[in-house]
Amino acid sequence: MDTRTTRHRSRRPHGYVSAPYANSTDDERDLASLVAAFRAGDERALAETYARWSSLVYTLAMRSLGDAGDAEDVTQKVFIAAWRGRGGFDEARAPLPAWIVGIARHCIADAHEARARQRRIEQSLVDDADTLAVDESADVAERLLLGEELNRLEPVPQRVMRLAFYEDLTHVQIADSLGLPLGTVKSHIRRSLTRLRTRLEANDDAS
Repeated sequence: MDTRTTRHRSRRPHGYVSAPYANSTDDERDLASLVAAFRAGDERALAETYARWSSLVYTLAMRSLGDAGDAEDVTQKVFIAAWRGRGGFDEARAPLPAWIVGIARHCIADAHEARARQRRIEQSLVDDADTLAVDESADVAERLLLGEELNRLEPVPQRVMRLAFYEDLTHVQIADSLGLPLGTVKSHIRRSLTRLRTRLEANDDAS
């Protein structure tokens, strides 16, 4: 038995069924037959292609991505992409191994972009959470400041404004609740708002 054939077969994965094109003792003819079968859609050629070059693809992915799980995912994607796109393979432009490496580089670049996109999403979520916390803090501060200013009002205007601000009652409902004329309620609210606005603007200028 030819020693070259024996050595070549020893590299095959366990359980691999040799295709007819793989029995040649000539490496170039063997590769040419593999390429022809691969382009023709022979699934045994896909298995042989994976057995020959998956470790190379995995090594390239691992060196670039630094994560075994990501490297394995890329390796699978490369050979799926190669199989699905085999109709576009042109041996005159690049041999099959180089074509597969080219696909690998694209898949690795896609993996890096997916990582960057994930980081952007995570950062956006963090930024949104920070913004929400700031808005909530500002809202609390405004409520505290408003409460302080309401406490400065006379008893009746203060009751009117609290019903308007915190109970969300209409003018008519406030008038009915306090037994006041509607016009008096409106006057209290108008004067109180003017006073509150003046004080709040003064506080904003001071800060």
